[in-house]
Amino acid sequence: MSYMISELRTAVAATLFLSVVLCGIYPIVVWGLSQGLFPYEANGSLILRNGEVVGSELIAQGFTSSRYFHPRPSAAGETAMTQGTLPAATWALVEEINRCGEGTRRSLPSREPSAAGGPGTADAATVSGSGLDPHIGVRNAQLQAPRVAKARGVSEASVRRLIEIHIEGRDLDIFGEPRVNVLKLNLALDKKM
Repeated sequence: MSYMISELRTAVAATLFLSVVLCGIYPIVVWGLSQGLFPYEANGSLILRNGEVVGSELIAQGFTSSRYFHPRPSAAGETAMTQGTLPAATWALVEEINRCGEGTRRSLPSREPSAAGGPGTADAATVSGSGLDPHIGVRNAQLQAPRVAKARGVSEASVRRLIEIHIEGRDLDIFGEPRVNVLKLNLALDKKM
């Protein structure tokens, strides 16, 4: 019996020690380091306009007006969706790909009328790993340029110049592809046009 009580004391002490370290000290240290080293990112990378928060640089915002560039489809906000599941737009893409025979080359569907009949982009029809990616590919942005220019009553060339200014390169010059942050691009559109 004394052996069992000794083991129980050891288990309780270990649980309490690990709880204090892993649920108290470790989170405080990580929070302190993040606030000291990366305060902008640690606090949500919030973008302010006239002193008001308009969004986060790191999380996609939904834009549906034809006056704005649209982000990738997102599973966020769809009640039946969870991370790792495919939204309706992606299921439609999967069905389209499955209809293609072996060796048949067909273009991906695009949501942009200007691209009808031309090749679309994968990021216009699929969600990112998290479903919250704030970026779109450069080609996707270029395909949306005619719609945005027409809705705003400006030249397509001026919208394309704005896209070029907002292209972000690869991370560390080797990871990922060049991309455009949709929120930053749309804020620049509002400011200049």
